Amino acid sequence: MLYYTQILFIKPGQETVFHSFEDQVLPLLQRHQGELLYRVRPSEASVIATTVGHPYEIHLVTFKTRADFEAYRDDPERKRHLALKDQSIDRVLLIEGAAL
Repeated sequence: MLYYTQILFIKPGQETVFHSFEDQVLPLLQRHQGELLYRVRPSEASVIATTVGHPYEIHLVTFKTRADFEAYRDDPERKRHLALKDQSIDRVLLIEGAAL
């Protein structure tokens, strides 16, 4: 089992576009053996320290294999919505890990 943490930074004023993107692509996770374990929108007060800025959302997603993650990433239906991602997301930190 692999775990992917996404730390998402949204362009100012693009929250609605970002939500539209998420509404389209998050349901596709199940198609590729993925599961959204956490979707957190932290308040600025909840961030104790940072050198990278305040994230809009943090996701923790799991996939059975890297091939499953890559299939989700490359899903043609997901790719159809990438313009929304590009319009709304400033940057993403993606961290891959495994349970210890």
